[in-house]
Amino acid sequence: MSRRLRHPLVAVAVTFLLTVPWLGTFFSYGGYGTVHPGDNIGPGIAVLVAGASILGASFMLAWAAETAEKDVPRAFAIAVLAVLAVAPEYAVDALYAWQAGAGDREAANLAVANMTGANRILIGLGWSGIALYSIYRARGAADPAVEHRGGFLTDVVTLDRDLSLEIVFLLAATAVAFFVPLAGGIGIVDTVVLVGLYVTYLVVIVRGDVEELEEHGGVPAYFQRYPQLGRAAVVLGGFAFSGAIIFTAVHPFAEGLEQVGVQNGIPEFFMIQWLAPLASESPELIVVAYLVNKARTTAGFNALISSKLNQWTLLIGTLAIVYSISAGAVEALPFDSKQAAEIWITAAQSFFAIAILTNFEISTREAVGLLGLFLSQVLVEFLIIQTYAESTANDLSMLVLYAYTAVYVVLGISLFVARRESVGALFARSARTVRDAI
Repeated sequence: MSRRLRHPLVAVAVTFLLTVPWLGTFFSYGGYGTVHPGDNIGPGIAVLVAGASILGASFMLAWAAETAEKDVPRAFAIAVLAVLAVAPEYAVDALYAWQAGAGDREAANLAVANMTGANRILIGLGWSGIALYSIYRARGAADPAVEHRGGFLTDVVTLDRDLSLEIVFLLAATAVAFFVPLAGGIGIVDTVVLVGLYVTYLVVIVRGDVEELEEHGGVPAYFQRYPQLGRAAVVLGGFAFSGAIIFTAVHPFAEGLEQVGVQNGIPEFFMIQWLAPLASESPELIVVAYLVNKARTTAGFNALISSKLNQWTLLIGTLAIVYSISAGAVEALPFDSKQAAEIWITAAQSFFAIAILTNFEISTREAVGLLGLFLSQVLVEFLIIQTYAESTANDLSMLVLYAYTAVYVVLGISLFVARRESVGALFARSARTVRDAI
């Protein structure tokens, strides 16, 4: 009996059952866009039902990506996983951009706030949290990506040097992002440059070779033994089903969390910038935690970096497209000075995080630094919003954003200078990868 319970298909069945309550809710109310927490379903129920389905779909997504590694380059499989995992973030931001194009000026600010919040969460909580979890887990279970060193907070997660391409493209996108606020909006030039960067990245990794397959266990190993046609059906079906579940469930999940937060006195704008993106990033974080738990820390970080790259290019670039279609003319998505400051601090955080990875390591100390800077900035802004009137709070928030931007930039420059040899090797390796692909 116990042998039958350990069969991989049992795990697949259990994860599918996690999605069943959401499927019932979804079809009961007529499909996408009809489930509204607070109207036809309680916020608490929405959080529970949609959250369980996201958990189940995230595991299916990870299994599909791991199964695909037998037939396509690992970087491409993880890039697809990353796009599907953060698709709900695109949907939320596209909605705000569409409303802005229809004349709602505040919706434009919400689109930028949601986008910058999602990007800072991915690094501030995602990169740092997964690094700390990897190091903690390695104390009780072997992980080839974790190296224990003597000293205070010196253990490190070592990354695969094949990530050099992603890091360089992310640095290029970050450099572009610093200039976006200078024009007062996200325009079609930004779209062409940022989307072009991501398309170029995809072309390079698709032309790469299929790496020697890592040894898998459990569900992926079971499906990888299927004939090629069967594997393709499992991979495409897994991506399609899990992507559909995540896409439809995350918005009600986020809305439910927002309503629970507002009911407990948390400002709505703060919820839209932080809690809603956290909900939309949850599938990605679940998938990465799953990979780390299998001692596939390098693959987990690859997924995190790939997610950051597609959000920092495609997400920003598509906002101007959606806005222009809604407005009926090619125009830039406008935003106020507060959101300009939010973009700068997001770019600065990205710059600092990339500087950390230039030597293909992230130490406990660096992960704690990333986490501490992120959490302290959010906490300070929250206290300001709760303490002062709106106009005063806005001015103080701007000062906080500029101060943290300066800290991130100074720390990033210091690391780039100190690790200039590693930076040179990073660019050289990326150049070889591009040449090989061409």
